[in-house]
Parts: sequence; C-alpha cells; structure tokens
Amino acid sequence: MAALGLQAVKRVLVRFCPFENNVEATRKFLQAVSSEKVRVSNLNCTVQVDVRHDGSEPCVDVLFGDGDRLILRGAHLTVQEMLAAFDSRVQAKSRTSSGEKG
Repeated sequence: MAALGLQAVKRVLVRFCPFENNVEATRKFLQAVSSEKVRVSNLNCTVQVDVRHDGSEPCVDVLFGDGDRLILRGAHLTVQEMLAAFDSRVQAKSRTSSGEKG
C-alpha cells in the first residue's frame, strides 16, 4: 500500500463509543488519518471525531470532494482492512481527477 493520503477527501468523520470492545480498529484508523504526515496531504480536509457513550457501533464516514461517500463499519473490520479500503478509494479518486485534467 502506498503512503496514506487525503487527496480528494473533503471530510473524515470517525464515530465510536470508547466503552465498547470492538473499537480498537476504528481508533487506530483515526490515529493513522490524524497524523501530521497524512494531514498535510490535504489541508482542506477536516477530520472530525464524534465520541458517544451510547453503545453505538464504530463507524467512519468519508466524504469526498465530488460528493461520493465511503462508510466503514469498524466493528467487524481490522485496521488493515479499513485502511486498504480507504486508500483504494482515495487512489481511484486521484486517478480519476488527474485523468480528467489530461
């Protein structure tokens, strides 16, 4: 997998209840996309965290610049699966936008 980046991403919303057992992958995903190295790849992208105390399932909601969305349900995914799905979609969006220019 290439270096993680936020190109073509408008917003990343990470929602989880910290008291549930199945939030580790979602928290690690948040840590990965919140790192300084990743954040500088798109300074216009906002990373929002919604910490709940209601026992809700962990979820990552990614909004792309073209209005497309990617929803990752973290309860049954590993952090590697979440990052691979995210990176795959970001790379596809980046290829599409550069293909339109050239």
